[in-house]
Amino acid sequence: MAIMRLGRVEVRCPNWEKSIDYYKRVIGLIETAREEDRVYLKAWDEHDHHSVILKKADSAGLEHLAFKCEFSSDLDLYEQKLNNYGIDTERVPAGTRIAEGEAVRFTLPTGQIVELYNQVEVVGNGLALVNPDPWPDGLLGMHPTRLDHLLISGEDVDGAIKIFTDIFGFHVSEQLVAGEKNDQTIAKWLFKTNTAHDIAIIKGPQNKLHHFAFWLDEWVELRNAADIMAKNDVMIDAGPTRHGVTRGTTIYFFDPSGNRNEVFCGGYITYPDSPTITWTEDTIGKAVFYFERELNERFITVVS
Repeated sequence: MAIMRLGRVEVRCPNWEKSIDYYKRVIGLIETAREEDRVYLKAWDEHDHHSVILKKADSAGLEHLAFKCEFSSDLDLYEQKLNNYGIDTERVPAGTRIAEGEAVRFTLPTGQIVELYNQVEVVGNGLALVNPDPWPDGLLGMHPTRLDHLLISGEDVDGAIKIFTDIFGFHVSEQLVAGEKNDQTIAKWLFKTNTAHDIAIIKGPQNKLHHFAFWLDEWVELRNAADIMAKNDVMIDAGPTRHGVTRGTTIYFFDPSGNRNEVFCGGYITYPDSPTITWTEDTIGKAVFYFERELNERFITVVS
């Protein structure tokens, strides 16, 4: 029984046509299907049909996030564990969205809708499986290799964390705490794979998305991404810079609909026995932006 990775995010896009162009031409995602109110996209080195769904809507934000499980039987097992924990679930029928099989859906205490799935159409990454080249021709924009992680906000952070750790076997890589005894959670970063984090949850407005991130392999690609943003008048929120938390290098920026994106590289490898790193509230600037050692107001207050 295993969650393998963050499989997809579905984000709402009121600025519809500009958002589609931005994710395809500036970010460099590949369109795999389209409906009247949805566009399905993937990063080039992902084999599954899609990892990002753009949904036409009146307001920005996260429609749902989803984790891919190793086996179809994992859906039954996780559903039973969620129900035993007192969490209501529902089944999303296969074919509800293009190329997707059945999913189990539930809501976190922080308000976000989460789905668990196993079956999705496999389309490949454009490379041969025998004697492949390192990358395919025709890549556009920043061309990240994959969807990497996301940060969500809500009121009951500890309640959401317990679901991920107790039911799904996630581990806490780092935490930001407050209080005289450092026992009040501000944010926690969790991993299920061997990256520094697959999801992070921060105390804040209920059922909001702070950002979702794409992986770049090297710092020079991050620098090139900054040039692409400037060339295309993309609103940069912060960076290029480095995190104290995760040690990764980063740029935060906004899509045309107001959803915050990130490109991320570096960081450290985690294992199930990796210790949890703690940052105290008085070091929050250094924890988030290691070079600048302070947070800008927009980064703290703007969510979608």
